[in-house]
Amino acid sequence: MTQLRSIFMRREAGIAVMIVLFCAAVGLYKPQFLTGQSLRIVLLLTPLIMIGAMAQMLVLVARHVDLSIGSILGFSAMVVGLMYREYPEIPWLIGFPVAILTGAALGFFNGFLVTVFRLPSIIVTLGTLSLFRGLTFIISDARQINRSNIPSELKSMSRTSPVFDIPWIILIAFAIALMTYFIVRHTQLGRQIYALGSNPNAAPLRGIDVTRVTLIVFTLSGALSGLAGILYASRWGFVNPSNTGAGFEFQVIAAVVIGGVSINGGVGTVMGTVLGVLLLGCVAAALPLLGIPGSTQNAIYGAVILIALLIDRSVRKRGANQVPGRITT
Repeated sequence: MTQLRSIFMRREAGIAVMIVLFCAAVGLYKPQFLTGQSLRIVLLLTPLIMIGAMAQMLVLVARHVDLSIGSILGFSAMVVGLMYREYPEIPWLIGFPVAILTGAALGFFNGFLVTVFRLPSIIVTLGTLSLFRGLTFIISDARQINRSNIPSELKSMSRTSPVFDIPWIILIAFAIALMTYFIVRHTQLGRQIYALGSNPNAAPLRGIDVTRVTLIVFTLSGALSGLAGILYASRWGFVNPSNTGAGFEFQVIAAVVIGGVSINGGVGTVMGTVLGVLLLGCVAAALPLLGIPGSTQNAIYGAVILIALLIDRSVRKRGANQVPGRITT
């Protein structure tokens, strides 16, 4: 009984309950929502946000924020798209290291500005959000990469795979979540990220190289955003310099905050973040099915976020009363 009670006291429980209640309510009105096809739609809506959320979780836990991940996604996708268009004979798998390294370089640039010049990350990434988006327009000459320029093998990754016919894009997203879990639970880097976010002033006294950890966190954030960039090209089959990745940072931050990651650093779990992403996926899949117009969708989307936050806060408050000061990863 005590073990069962401790499970329900965890902040992830509030998000899980929210998902169940939301799906049940929609299913009562639209029974087709509770079918395997709807589950597939939900899962196809989540991979990009899942990958970005893992990146943003690490940044937020380290007591920073990365507002430029949408622009990094767009720039990386455009670099890969231009490569495919200009060199159609190049092996399509080369696009993955190109996108990841491009994103990592932009993420390192963010970390460099934050650490070397001791600038607030929210200001730095707000600036690079516009900078990277502008560079995307410049390198593309404001021209879209069309579907015919994207390799068919890459586009097929969003349709199927040999693993129970689950699209590769979904498998990759959950693999990234598992890798993030391993980092935060079983590596020294993970422990240092949480220690840095919990108390930045005390971190150097514990032998933590703050500059190194911060650079790694932003570089990982950029690399994962770059991966999301090439998967965007796979999912949608085009890259547009104006809207590819636009607003992505809002979706990702919403997912991690819903999942219980503290904007004050030092607190957050991979499982909570995954549940936050799945909740957003359920909302995104349900609203069109209910015939709700786009203008109203945004209001409902925001309301669901607020309700989930209130439920999560209530669960965390009860948990804090039971186990003061506990931080889980």
